[in-house]
Amino acid sequence: MTSLSRTFTLSVAALLSIGATKPAPPAPKANWMIAVAATPTGGHIIGNPDAGVKLVEYVSYTCSHCAEFEIESKGELTLGFIKPGKGAIEYRPFMRNIIDVAATLLVNCGPPTKFQGNHSAVLRAQTKWLIDPSEAQQKRWNVGDFGTRMRFIAGDMKLYPLFEARGYRRVDLDRCLADQQLAQQIADENKTATEVIGVTGTPSFLLNGALLDVHGWAELRPLLMALTR
Repeated sequence: MTSLSRTFTLSVAALLSIGATKPAPPAPKANWMIAVAATPTGGHIIGNPDAGVKLVEYVSYTCSHCAEFEIESKGELTLGFIKPGKGAIEYRPFMRNIIDVAATLLVNCGPPTKFQGNHSAVLRAQTKWLIDPSEAQQKRWNVGDFGTRMRFIAGDMKLYPLFEARGYRRVDLDRCLADQQLAQQIADENKTATEVIGVTGTPSFLLNGALLDVHGWAELRPLLMALTR
């Protein structure tokens, strides 16, 4: 090849490269840990809504085993199951007592993006805020309208400081505590869970719609791992 031919070849190659599109960079992987959606009955779904594995936890905020599950499962459940999009989890509140009603309304306070932090904070601090109420406290929990009773409970259980430390204003917390309609929706869902699904305690789990006879992370973990390998 002559010097001229080499020059011509290089010139053509250079010309063809002008305006050529570069390969698009790969799309960033979705972080499904921050995908949170509220359900009409007071629950929250976290993760990939199209995932093939769907877990439901019925949780009570006064249940010590629920607090244990939160602590034992959190790291692996969120990083290995939810974050990569392998599965999604729906937390459904299950109110076993009047304290649960107040705690659940506060956990649900604000936009769905606040839920995960609220949920974790209440369960992890359970031994600090959940006390045995006095007889006098229990009596006043049954006096007044719904919002008044919920405010008494939140005050007696020291739940206000926990949520104020998370950036909430007292007026906003009181508004959430007065949401009797949401409390009724959750109570109706709990009735269906008991009478139709067969939930009898907390934590209880549904895996792809089937009620499991397991109540802790040690039992649940191998079932999830088998479906998401």
